[in-house]
Amino acid sequence: MSEYITKVLLVEDEEDAREILSFYLDTVFDEVEIACDGEEGFKLYEKAHNENKIFDLVLTDIQMPNMDGLTMIEKITNINEDQKFIIVSAYKDEEYLFKSINLNVISYFVKPLEVKNMMVMLKKVKSKVLEDKSNVIVEDELVVLNSTYKYNRKTKQLYKNDELVDLTKKEKLLIEALAKNIKEIKTKEYLKEFIWNDANTSDATMRTVIKRVKDKIADDDFIVSKKGLGYLIERG
Repeated sequence: MSEYITKVLLVEDEEDAREILSFYLDTVFDEVEIACDGEEGFKLYEKAHNENKIFDLVLTDIQMPNMDGLTMIEKITNINEDQKFIIVSAYKDEEYLFKSINLNVISYFVKPLEVKNMMVMLKKVKSKVLEDKSNVIVEDELVVLNSTYKYNRKTKQLYKNDELVDLTKKEKLLIEALAKNIKEIKTKEYLKEFIWNDANTSDATMRTVIKRVKDKIADDDFIVSKKGLGYLIERG
């Protein structure tokens, strides 16, 4: 028996399909959480993410009320760009396939479901998940940003030397967003979606949060603006 727990989020609005999929997912993966539409699915995912819990796979329908599957996938990808997805849909539509190309969609099941083929794919996915988990190189929890500041990835706390920097919730989310894939420039849209879950948040609101953080780290500022591109942490 593996020492690793595998966890899946199933998002499906059709009751019959939801029962069938949950049954077969339960036979392959250790834990399965279920949502009835994209809005509920995203809320479950976001809650798990905020609690530092992960889903190894998100399996979702496309056409759903409240929030469709592709919109949910995009919102999830904004907070975890490495999340893997499988799409299930009654609509074999090339447009949906095209839109999902850059969204870590690893397979596409078409209703009515072919159980044999579906089980083969799910078992392959689980094997890959377990392989990745066993080979993962855990990134250092404590990241040295410069000679003054350190960031703890696990607790999401910023330290000035050994003293905790007092940050608001939004300020913490800003640091967390910038610390993900730390060498990458984060666009304004990425930061707005990560911090407020709304890419339409005003630039003024975002600049206010950035300024507040920069004021708190002014003695050895590590947040750099790249004109026309976004922001990143420049490690000293």
